[in-house]
Amino acid sequence: MYDLIIIGGGPSGSAAGRMAGQSGLKTLLLEKEKIPRDKLCGGALSGRALSYLDFEISDAIHEKEISGMRVCFAGRSIETDKGHRMATTVTRRHFDNYLLDKAREAGADVRIGEKALDFREGADHVEVITCKGSYRSQFVLITEGAQGKLKDRIRRRDTKREYGISMVATVEADNAEIDARLPALLEIHLGIVHMGYGWIFPHDGYYSVGIWGPAAYITDPRRVMKRFLRDNGFSGEYSLKGHVMSMGGIKRTLVGSRVVLGGDAAGFADPFSGEGIAFAVRSGQIAAEVIADILLRRNEESHLKEYEKRCYREFGHTFKYALSSSKIMNRFPRIFFNILTRDSEAFDQFLEIPNLKKQYLSYLGWIIHRIPRLIIN
Repeated sequence: MYDLIIIGGGPSGSAAGRMAGQSGLKTLLLEKEKIPRDKLCGGALSGRALSYLDFEISDAIHEKEISGMRVCFAGRSIETDKGHRMATTVTRRHFDNYLLDKAREAGADVRIGEKALDFREGADHVEVITCKGSYRSQFVLITEGAQGKLKDRIRRRDTKREYGISMVATVEADNAEIDARLPALLEIHLGIVHMGYGWIFPHDGYYSVGIWGPAAYITDPRRVMKRFLRDNGFSGEYSLKGHVMSMGGIKRTLVGSRVVLGGDAAGFADPFSGEGIAFAVRSGQIAAEVIADILLRRNEESHLKEYEKRCYREFGHTFKYALSSSKIMNRFPRIFFNILTRDSEAFDQFLEIPNLKKQYLSYLGWIIHRIPRLIIN
């Protein structure tokens, strides 16, 4: 009998496994894929994501240090450099494997290539059925991503207005070329898809190029992606891979009687930027903390609903106002771009959001207060 079984070995599952192991919980982590494995992602770790980790990322994992951003719209661009690290880019196959090693290091039993097929909640345990057998545990954390099926046993499926679609291509290039084109910058393109954006991120020996937006507004993502690649000078034949991600800001059920959802399975992704790694890591940690509190401290005041409360307390306002920001800024990309162009402080303050120095709500209020002066100017 395990204390905790984690289904899914991405950042959320690994963070939970590490925290659970450090807390002394007997933990089993199941990952269906062979590791290392490729993962569709822009691969930019924000300051928020890095702040949640209780260890330094190895130099071998770091690729490009990011200190600024370039925003493009309708053939025009604006850029700024903050003068300090805002983010770092990583390749997910290496980063995710590194996080799994950190979970093992803390004592979690990690099983690779074992897919969880089903689970059954009992009065005092949960039985997890896999492709290789079955296991019992007092609690289960599902972190298998937005496209996993097991999460549907806990919450309803998202509608097209509640999840986003991204399409990603890897474009190989010489590092000298990459550094010349994007010197410590992330490049964002507004207006590429309705209510979404395109990106070009620098990595070690390649660009990550992609588009992101609500599924309700992207009818032909491959066509949009091919045009985006062509318009930005990438004329080769590239493998295009799509991915679905639930958007934060939607009220969802996160817990059953003994089962918890974390990361993308819970819908923890910034609906404005699409960032998910930071919230995946933190939700996994919170789940492990709450379960440890129940099991080890025999805290009668604690129960799984505490996980839901803590997550909404930490992320709820961020997602709620990120969704509002997306509906305003991405709906009117020309106006948003013109504000950034005409007011350097507006751009500078916007870049403080991923570093936890600015919240979407305060930024929206700050922008709205300045609009009359911007119109006059």
